[in-house]
Amino acid sequence: MLGGIFMLVAVVASVMIHESGHYFMARATGMKATEFFFGFGPKLWSTTRGETEYGIKAFPLGGYVRIAGMNPLEEIDPADVGRTYREKKFWQKSVVILAGVALHFIIAYVVILGAIIGFGIDNPDAPLAEIAVVQQFLEDGSATPASVAGLEPGDTIVAVGGLAVGGWEEIRVALADLPDAAVTITVNRDGDQLAFPITLSSIADPETGARVGYLGVSPAFERQSVGFFTATSLAGRAFVNITGRTFEALGNLVKPSSLAQLGGAFFGKTDIPNEIRPVSPVGIVRLGAESDFELMVSLVAMVNIVLGIFNGLPLYPLDGGHFAVAAYERITHRKADVRKLAPIAAVVMALVLFLFSVALLLDIVNPISLNG
Repeated sequence: MLGGIFMLVAVVASVMIHESGHYFMARATGMKATEFFFGFGPKLWSTTRGETEYGIKAFPLGGYVRIAGMNPLEEIDPADVGRTYREKKFWQKSVVILAGVALHFIIAYVVILGAIIGFGIDNPDAPLAEIAVVQQFLEDGSATPASVAGLEPGDTIVAVGGLAVGGWEEIRVALADLPDAAVTITVNRDGDQLAFPITLSSIADPETGARVGYLGVSPAFERQSVGFFTATSLAGRAFVNITGRTFEALGNLVKPSSLAQLGGAFFGKTDIPNEIRPVSPVGIVRLGAESDFELMVSLVAMVNIVLGIFNGLPLYPLDGGHFAVAAYERITHRKADVRKLAPIAAVVMALVLFLFSVALLLDIVNPISLNG
């Protein structure tokens, strides 16, 4: 429960930090910000400080800052001449538009860096008897022995076939000698010893080619601390890796075949593969509730990378779309006719609404879980 609350607060904070980037950069470049709200739709509460109205609206689907003159069709009060978005230079528009996107990436990197410094990294030379990952399926699509038996991440294997084991190497050797055999795996789970009768599968040993017993679990590792400069490098590599996988995931998500499969959710076909499944705030909170603190930190970083990439796409009316319009005007020295961009904006908003609706539906009728 506390994990869910943590994730909810983290997502709201990330959204508001994004909007704060727009707001403070607008103020710094001399633009007038008239509204700063969390949520959309009917107003629930607001207060005015100076020239800006701050508040909360009914639908917590994001936030926004209204900057004078950002809507090209907006009529400008003569008193605001010189303080509107449309009158500013390209670089001023750019820093205002891209500040929110940049802050998402900064948050993600700092969170990853903090996690590496705070928790350390796995020592690949020191595997433990504790299970870190339970593989759900074999290559042929059948369930692994571990998933069938009900083994869970966090279980510590203490005996194989009634013989005590003291570490991962002993576990590996004991299992390897029992291809396709029935065996009892004893684990320690939260202080209780539980025995699981399991029929192992078998795989080919990569070195000898002989058939060896296979359970379908991976070990946790001892943690080792790293220095600050090493941590900055590792955080950078992790950031690039997550960003690359996020681009790939978003690309898979918007394929026509994926969108068609997602649309089936409205007709009861809710068994959507996680590879193309969008997650709503409800799902994020649920994942947080199932996570330990380290995993929650990773989720916060991932959410910010997703938000940063999505908002940075050069599609109007996303932040990246506004930047593309400003760049077009800077290069051509002509004002863009945003009325011609209305169809693009409509498609983008329809796609956003579709994905959010599917995600919310799935998170209600087929809740996402870390345990599959």
